[in-house]
Amino acid sequence: MHKKSDACPAQAHVKGACGALSEFVLFSFKPMAERKVRVRFAPSPTGALHIGGVRTALYNYLFARQHGGEMVFRIEDTDSSRFVPGAEEYIIESFRWLGIKFDEGVSFGGKYGPYRQSERRSIYKEYVSRLLDAGRAYIAFDTPEELEAKRAEVKNFQYDAHTRLGMRNSLTMPAGEVDKLVAEGVQYVVRFKVEPGEEIHVDDIIRGDVVIKSDILDDKVLYKSADELPTYHLANIVDDHLMEITHVIRGEEWLPSAPLHVLLYRAFGWEDTMPRFAHLPLLLKPDGKGKLSKRDGDRLGFPVFPLEWHDPKTGEVSAGFREQGYFPEAVVNFLALLGWNPGTEQELFTLDELVSQFDLGKCSKAGARFDYKKAIWFNHEYILKKNDDEIARLFAPIVAGNGIDEPMERIRQVVAMMKDRVDFVKELWPLCSFFFIPPTEYDEKTVRKRWKEDSPQVMTQLAEILEGLDDFSIESQEHAVMAWVEAKGYKLGDVMNAFRLALVGIGKGPGMFDISAFIGKEETLRRLHRAIDVLG
Repeated sequence: MHKKSDACPAQAHVKGACGALSEFVLFSFKPMAERKVRVRFAPSPTGALHIGGVRTALYNYLFARQHGGEMVFRIEDTDSSRFVPGAEEYIIESFRWLGIKFDEGVSFGGKYGPYRQSERRSIYKEYVSRLLDAGRAYIAFDTPEELEAKRAEVKNFQYDAHTRLGMRNSLTMPAGEVDKLVAEGVQYVVRFKVEPGEEIHVDDIIRGDVVIKSDILDDKVLYKSADELPTYHLANIVDDHLMEITHVIRGEEWLPSAPLHVLLYRAFGWEDTMPRFAHLPLLLKPDGKGKLSKRDGDRLGFPVFPLEWHDPKTGEVSAGFREQGYFPEAVVNFLALLGWNPGTEQELFTLDELVSQFDLGKCSKAGARFDYKKAIWFNHEYILKKNDDEIARLFAPIVAGNGIDEPMERIRQVVAMMKDRVDFVKELWPLCSFFFIPPTEYDEKTVRKRWKEDSPQVMTQLAEILEGLDDFSIESQEHAVMAWVEAKGYKLGDVMNAFRLALVGIGKGPGMFDISAFIGKEETLRRLHRAIDVLG
């Protein structure tokens, strides 16, 4: 149990009502090998969830499920100035759509709450006080103007062991003066005291043993009196410890902060229960040059957010994978392979297959190029994998929205003929509207190429052949028409191309007898006669 030391008034001010908290927040942890795997995803509610964050959450989910562990959803809202209304709800809805489930956290409950950092102020104060008591942190009163002046004065200035004694802080000021300033409400920060000459080892599952010299680290701000909230560095360490997180899987951008986090674990005496780290490779622009950004998506026409985002501050609307017609399974499959290689030729994975095969040790150290065209390919493959009934249910509202009242069975028939030609369900209507609506015009290029001088005569004869059929099935039509073509000595290609133009209006589509059988004898003849009349 932590032994409370006598604190100066300034420390006591930071501490707040912490006496009872000490009993509440201390646990007897098991060795890592005996602990249940627990991971967390902890976004900030500052806007839409970037697709890189989704990938991070997915890897955490796969790792937790593979090891029979738990995944915690935490909201890191210590930067109150950047809070965006609706962002938290957006993040939760994104994961609901993707099928990535949390075991506990904000909106899910659990015994380690609260899970929103803004609701944990008193807990953080306790741990700030501990660092101050132990001499591992100090109070600094330097104003933004004073810091800016120092940066102008000293090239490459950083607040560290070499400069801290020339600044306004509790290391250089009499205790009485520190207490007086705190009592007067003068704003201050608490900085972590990094000692030079230490070698810091970060045990990274992906990158191995990363060694950093403490000399290059600055004394990071851990706590700000202005809002009585910690910075990310302190809050995430305290929360990970108290929530018994065993593995921290996060983006590469946090790797420079990892040595500080190791030092904080040491300072609190938690080194034995420190989680294992895994820093994932960055998501790169499609050309591989630099970090992926929203601007890349805007420029090249692909989304970088899971759901469409309406920015409440600017009114700007950003595209989402869901609204653009991607299947959540396709997005998950695509993201899983951005930075992880299963070591086989397999590309299509169910979520269960990903859980069973995922291995952090097979993640790349290098950045992963965001090939959005590959995402489209995945969506196409999932259209092919899904049964016709499912695609028909998605297509039916589009058909109805175009004023067409068709039974589901007929919509399913069209889907069966056409789904292999599209990457998204929304692309079906432009390609197959002719099944439901006769063409009102004919593609000029196709007319010039396919409608020949004798086409009116030939199509008139074809209409007579089809009109004489009692059985209008595909097989019956094909038998009669082929016999007629052969008897007349016509070129089959010329006949069928003109037939297609008459029924479809363009030179593309599925088999002609599939089309004519679907629209029926009466409609087929009506379209043939109209084409003869219009095209002459």
